[in-house]
Amino acid sequence: MNRTRLLVTGANGFVGLPLCAEVQRQGWQARGAMRSLCQLSAGVESVSVGSIDGEANWCDALRDVDVVIHLAARVHVMKDDAADPLSEFLNVNLHGTENLARQAVQAGVKRLVYVSSIKVNGENTTRAYLESDTPNPQDPYGISKWRAEEALRRIEQESDLEVVIVRPPLVYGAGVKGNFISLMTAIDKGIPLPLAGANNLRSLLYVGNLVDALIACATYSAAAGQTYLLSDAEDVSTAILVEKIAAALGRKSRSFYFPPSVLRAAAAVLGRSAQVDRLFGSLQVNNQKIRNELGWCPPLTVEQGLRATADWYNRRT
Repeated sequence: MNRTRLLVTGANGFVGLPLCAEVQRQGWQARGAMRSLCQLSAGVESVSVGSIDGEANWCDALRDVDVVIHLAARVHVMKDDAADPLSEFLNVNLHGTENLARQAVQAGVKRLVYVSSIKVNGENTTRAYLESDTPNPQDPYGISKWRAEEALRRIEQESDLEVVIVRPPLVYGAGVKGNFISLMTAIDKGIPLPLAGANNLRSLLYVGNLVDALIACATYSAAAGQTYLLSDAEDVSTAILVEKIAAALGRKSRSFYFPPSVLRAAAAVLGRSAQVDRLFGSLQVNNQKIRNELGWCPPLTVEQGLRATADWYNRRT
């Protein structure tokens, strides 16, 4: 190719860095957009766009681009100190996304792949979520992602822009933060965890598998106009996840049984119910649609993904 074809927003983030590296490895000409300039993979052009909101100017970033993979977002946090969290999420995740999409139309971009969230579907499951399920976002982050999806579908109907939406569950891998890295640290330090009674089922997604799916969504003609739920090939309970992380770290699990009902009651008193719900509740994703329509399968297993994550964790400590 003799000109830039692919733009990755949020290119210096948790998903953006490995995505840029992989598209470069596969021979794409790629450009990475971020708030302020930083070094990306060799051969990936970088451009600063400042704040990703409804006023951002994407002109330079979108020049000669065929496909945009939109990762940049105000991400979900457990404790949000914003006076009006929904307004803050909408400013970036809705207005910023809509602004990018409308400028992409003007620039002649053919396709926009939007990384949404499984939180659009909801917070827990009694059966695996499907793309056809009625959206049920329950917090400001999930609401902002759903409203962004709606805006993109409207723009798609009004223009020639092809929109592909993916909704990943919890993503792990090198650079992971939040509860996942806290769990890894506790296991690595040999802290006893009362999680042996967590017989739930949760879908996870290794960042390398997400990168592979995003490239498929950017390139396959059948993906145009579709929404896909993504996950690794195996759902695991929190109890089993602890065992798998311990094995990947080369540590002995010190998980023990404690009645989940007692833990939930204690968490309610301490205001930690959300954290305990994530440890003991189920959230499953059915990824059969993308398998059927694009022939996509996660290239790495949960064990392989956890091993790669553990290798990164050990290098950084």
